[in-house]
Amino acid sequence: MLRVGLTGGLASGKSFVGQALQDLGCHLLKADDLGRQVLEPGQPAFHQAVQAFGPEILSPDGSIDRRFLGQIVFSDPTKLALLNSFVHPAVIALEEAWIQSLSAHHPAAIAVVEAAILVETGSYRRFDKLVLAFCTTEQQIERAIRRDGLSREEIVARLARQMPLAEKRTYAQYVIDTSGPKEDTLAQVRSLYAELRRITQ
Repeated sequence: MLRVGLTGGLASGKSFVGQALQDLGCHLLKADDLGRQVLEPGQPAFHQAVQAFGPEILSPDGSIDRRFLGQIVFSDPTKLALLNSFVHPAVIALEEAWIQSLSAHHPAAIAVVEAAILVETGSYRRFDKLVLAFCTTEQQIERAIRRDGLSREEIVARLARQMPLAEKRTYAQYVIDTSGPKEDTLAQVRSLYAELRRITQ
């Protein structure tokens, strides 16, 4: 089985690339979904987050207000590192369990894990190949404003905590340029899928 990491940055188009790879036949797991899962009430990271940042991060329904928590951690590298210290191990454990199960049932599969900070955390080393979804910083900002309803200041603060995409290119075996029309991106993804499938044969 081929283990593929798919990374990028905030609003760089990695989810679009991930969905396109899944449509072509890859098995896709989104680390963001796991990150939300491990912070749900009853999960270990939930209790650690409340203990670390206080009950003010909770919504009236008892769940974590993720936007408020984001405002806290993305403005303070120390607090972001603290949050990551208990979220990332829980997420990686779920990723590895998924990969092992997939390998057992589909040994010829292409397993794609989509995650924004694979390079920053060193997790890219767990994968056979690394794919980067790339666009300009200004495109990231514009897309995130439209998609997430965040202010430009909030987005810039989050981007400042991520490695620039240009620097991530040095770690990736494959780069998908998402700055143009969607059909151009899809054409690149189809070529990538054909290459990944050749590796597994």
